Amino acid sequence: MNGIDVLRDLATRPRDALLVLRAKLTDEVLNSHPAGHDNSPAWLIWHAGREIDAQLAPLAGTDEVWARFREQLALGELGDTSGYGHTAEQARSIVVHDAAPLLDYFVATTDALLAYLGTLGDADLDDVIDTNWTPPVTRGARLVSIIDDAAQHIGQAAYAVGGQS
Repeated sequence: MNGIDVLRDLATRPRDALLVLRAKLTDEVLNSHPAGHDNSPAWLIWHAGREIDAQLAPLAGTDEVWARFREQLALGELGDTSGYGHTAEQARSIVVHDAAPLLDYFVATTDALLAYLGTLGDADLDDVIDTNWTPPVTRGARLVSIIDDAAQHIGQAAYAVGGQS
């Protein structure tokens, strides 16, 4: 197994974990705020997809997948953001009334990530893509970061959803 194969396998894990939750993602559960936290499961899933999308598009030189889902999810201008730096009020205003397009969006961002990984070879992972950090960020490190962020947020959503009755 090479590095690209490892990343491809890893990239599917958050998607697969999310799809297991499908039956539990009612409106009430999606938009709940367990323990009073500002980030609902809907926000966590949306944010995980937006983080993949917003970071992958410039890396791959493609348009964001979000444009295909903007109207379906109807989150207004906040939907165009990634959620990073949201105030409590902004986070709580991300409300989803149908899990299907939200899940479809996350699956589409995962598909875009997998397609991009299919264009790479192991040597591409060493390319420096961002010199604004010390040490500079390689393509491989950015891809690991994207996937890790998605895994953490889908894990948080799963924890919150699992606690719902």
